[in-house]
Amino acid sequence: MPGSGRLLLVAVGAVCASTIYRVDEVPALPAKVLAREACRVTDGMAISAACAFLRLGGAAEGWARIGDDAQGAAMRAELAAEGLDTTWLHAVPGAASSHATIIVDRRGDRLVVPFHDSAVDPSPAWLPLARLSRADFLHCDVRWPEGAEAALHEAARIGLPRMVDGDVASPEVLRRLVPLADHAVFSDAGLLAYTGEAGVEAGLRRVAAMQPGHVGASCGAEGYLWLDDGALRHVPAPRVEGVDSLAAGDVFHGALALALAEGRPTEAAVTFAVAAASLKCTRFGGRLGCPTRAELAAAGWC
Repeated sequence: MPGSGRLLLVAVGAVCASTIYRVDEVPALPAKVLAREACRVTDGMAISAACAFLRLGGAAEGWARIGDDAQGAAMRAELAAEGLDTTWLHAVPGAASSHATIIVDRRGDRLVVPFHDSAVDPSPAWLPLARLSRADFLHCDVRWPEGAEAALHEAARIGLPRMVDGDVASPEVLRRLVPLADHAVFSDAGLLAYTGEAGVEAGLRRVAAMQPGHVGASCGAEGYLWLDDGALRHVPAPRVEGVDSLAAGDVFHGALALALAEGRPTEAAVTFAVAAASLKCTRFGGRLGCPTRAELAAAGWC
């Protein structure tokens, strides 16, 4: 936060109350299966990235919509306890907060079933865009396009570094948001949705031909690929015993934003982010498994 001596990330996107169940297998339907573990967590792609940014040593604000309900109040309290500045979690009158059920199998793969109230007003008119002048980095997901678009335009106007999480979304949403980023960081599935290219390198080259700046893709256990002056670069992920891949991409985004804001060269920043995401995958609980910087150092990955 300004005055704290820590770098500040503004995260714009969706926020959700998720219940996560860990099972051995997701059976064919109809079926009933007992969970081995369960937890509840307030998450969302940009919000989880912000929590990673915090846990790794930065400060963060969340700009998102919640319902004007008990669940919204509980989510605000949980995120505030994490250290996130929740001043700009906007409670929409008459709307229900988003919630999700997530099932994670023994390989760490997951099934996500979210619910988002269509009554939540999408208008970004309330966003405190002037506050971006106090930030060191802007990170947006694709789940609230109106808010992300407004924040990205203002960040571009003032020269603030800005990242879009290019996850799976409609092509129209991706076309609105990705060109506004100077760091377009995709999932491999999101890159396919945006470009139609089955190969990661071909997809990255198509994006790079359309816009300047950093273009890369997080490919799970395969690590991260990006283009550097036309050359394809790759940082592989360390081999770990995967328990839960939920929020690994979000941890990657938060860690990458922090490392870049610290002034690390791209390869060093990517290596740091890949390590944080990989260590997260060894822990159940979505974003709750994000390591601290001390834990990364203890593992020899910092």
